[in-house]
Amino acid sequence: MKNAVSFTILLILLPLVSFSQNENRQPVEQHEHGKNEIGLAIAPAYFVKEEVITLSMHLHYIRTISHSKFGLGASFERIAFDPKHSTLGLVFTYRPIEGLNFSTSPGITFEDGNPGAFFALHLEAAYEFEIGDFHIGPAIEFARDPNDSHLSIGVHFAYSF
Repeated sequence: MKNAVSFTILLILLPLVSFSQNENRQPVEQHEHGKNEIGLAIAPAYFVKEEVITLSMHLHYIRTISHSKFGLGASFERIAFDPKHSTLGLVFTYRPIEGLNFSTSPGITFEDGNPGAFFALHLEAAYEFEIGDFHIGPAIEFARDPNDSHLSIGVHFAYSF
């Protein structure tokens, strides 16, 4: 039942990343995305197994590969309150259209209350509104490790250079 509720919430919220499509087909000024991006996402995170909501902070650095729609980088996530943990990972990003990006981040999670390191996988979708070299927009994330999974919906801030 919990998985069905989580999946339903995810299906309802995923369309939010596509609400800004331009339907009037007028020429739009092209913005060149920088090769480097430093970003921060802040969101409440719902832990499915533990049924708690806590705060998630996610930092990343991504470098665009050549002149492609792909990027590669590193990430750090911190869950600030119970169940506290930190995750370090690689980030693979794909930007199919201007403003929309999908990220996959395999990594290692270190839990405060559980010794050892565990494999984790983060999947994220974000839509960025550009203000010069700064970006802001909604982000949705699903993360999984052997002990639990969490869903988060929050705000993504980034600086591109």
